[in-house]
Amino acid sequence: MYVLHVISYRTLREFGDEHVESRGPLKTWHKVVSRAVWSDLAVVRSAYPHADAVGRCTVFNIGGNDFRLVVQIDFETQVVYVKKVMTHAEYSRKNGALWKQFCGC
Repeated sequence: MYVLHVISYRTLREFGDEHVESRGPLKTWHKVVSRAVWSDLAVVRSAYPHADAVGRCTVFNIGGNDFRLVVQIDFETQVVYVKKVMTHAEYSRKNGALWKQFCGC
């Protein structure tokens, strides 16, 4: 079985350029995910217990709950599509929930 492939690291890097304090946690997440083999959300939660399913997406709490990372995981092909990275405040805003469109919510 192949390890997960993350598309696109660029999104993580660009967010890290704007929010310097997110760089370390996002790099750590990328490193863990790039070496993982995930078959379902239960296995994802073994590495990230607070990962939540939201529609077709998985939302990770990153950096001690300061950031949210929204991805779609194709378990069959072992590909993780980065959809959005946000601060906790951006994630919580009702009017800022445009990211949910990616997830079919």
